[in-house]
Amino acid sequence: MRDLLRDWCRRNEIPLVGVAGVHRWETPLFTPWVPPAFSPASIFPSAASVIVIGLPVHLPVLDSSPSVWYREAYQTINTLLDQYTYRLASLLTEEGFPSVPVPRDGYGGIEALQKNPVAFFSHRHAAVLAGLGTFGVNNMVLTAKYGPRVRFGSVLTTAAIDEDPLADTPLCTRCNRCVSHCPVQALSPGEYPHNLTNKQTCTANSAELNRHYTSPCGICIRVCPVGEDRIRFNRTDHRIYDSRGADDPVVRSWNHIRRYGTR
Repeated sequence: MRDLLRDWCRRNEIPLVGVAGVHRWETPLFTPWVPPAFSPASIFPSAASVIVIGLPVHLPVLDSSPSVWYREAYQTINTLLDQYTYRLASLLTEEGFPSVPVPRDGYGGIEALQKNPVAFFSHRHAAVLAGLGTFGVNNMVLTAKYGPRVRFGSVLTTAAIDEDPLADTPLCTRCNRCVSHCPVQALSPGEYPHNLTNKQTCTANSAELNRHYTSPCGICIRVCPVGEDRIRFNRTDHRIYDSRGADDPVVRSWNHIRRYGTR
């Protein structure tokens, strides 16, 4: 089953995949932990494993955020995740292991989040428990390849698949760049989970950006220095986010992108 899963992900060009047994939700790694009602066993009682896949957010697009370019990329990645998890769940079900995909977001929209800023399942916690990364100051999952610039999707399956080991080395450098660059000061420095994001403030900012067709924000993940993708895209000089002026070709490209396709 594990070989089938890995081969399927390779053929579908999914770069990140990890597996966690549902028992991992029973032993808290820190507090506050995932409430029992949000565990895979509560959502799909016959589940034995959780499969988590991840797709990257490409840095040059993210660097233009907030912009319509990043908004469109974000929506495309979400659509792909929903399609991939649906197809994977269908494949496993046909193989004799009933499985269900979990929707990428699991909430009705920004307005729903403003009323109740919690989805019914956390893909971030699932990704950590599947060994794909560790939490950072910005409450996002950091991966070695892409830092926090990854979107995750999950499949709950009755198949008992060999687990991946948990990541044992924290990737966050505690540079607090996500804290200092947050446009609405929704983050605070410190160790996760004692610095949990102010969800109301963050969501209110997203709602405002949505009115201009430039949500989500994405700034905290674009300035994070972690990730091999920074080398690939020549984004290792972090002064690009601090002191390089409007005459810089890269900064000029951001300003052009932000100027069009929005209101």
